[in-house]
Amino acid sequence: MATKAAMVNGEVRQPPAKRQGENPVAKFFGNLVEQWKEFTRFLSDVRAELRKVVAPSWKEVKSTTTVVIIAVFIFGLYFFVVDSICSKVMESLYHKLGG
Repeated sequence: MATKAAMVNGEVRQPPAKRQGENPVAKFFGNLVEQWKEFTRFLSDVRAELRKVVAPSWKEVKSTTTVVIIAVFIFGLYFFVVDSICSKVMESLYHKLGG
């Protein structure tokens, strides 16, 4: 029943409409089928990308390993110098402050 104020204002409430949708079971299996298709597409893409992978030759492995070893020594030397400078600065600062 409509309220008296609603009747005076001419407002009539409609009952909520029933939802017309898919069966939940059908919706679940439909999503499952779509997810399976997406997964198989993903696997085929992975397989296609793996076919593009090429193992490096022995010459390439040796050259890149040499570059990495040289870079490690250069960075080690750089950080040793920076650490030595910072420690000398901090030591002199502590000495001047009476620590």
